[in-house]
Amino acid sequence: MNLRGVDGLIGATAPRIVQQFGPPRLDVYEGDVRKLQFTGEACVLDIYLYPTSPGAEPTATYVDARRASDGLDVDRVACIRALLGQ
Repeated sequence: MNLRGVDGLIGATAPRIVQQFGPPRLDVYEGDVRKLQFTGEACVLDIYLYPTSPGAEPTATYVDARRASDGLDVDRVACIRALLGQ
């Protein structure tokens, strides 16, 4: 995912993401895929972690953001900044 502003998040492990954002609202496993969800007044942020090779620790490969009120897409970078208090 090549999007300015998420480059520091892409490639991060779950512990590093939790260190940045705090405890996730949801922590879901589906096979070897993991989804962490973080929420705030401004938005809901889903971070998807996949292993890059068999047996590797999953890392963030995709980020999605939406409004909590109606589920419409919002700017990912703006959502990340809002959740980080920037």
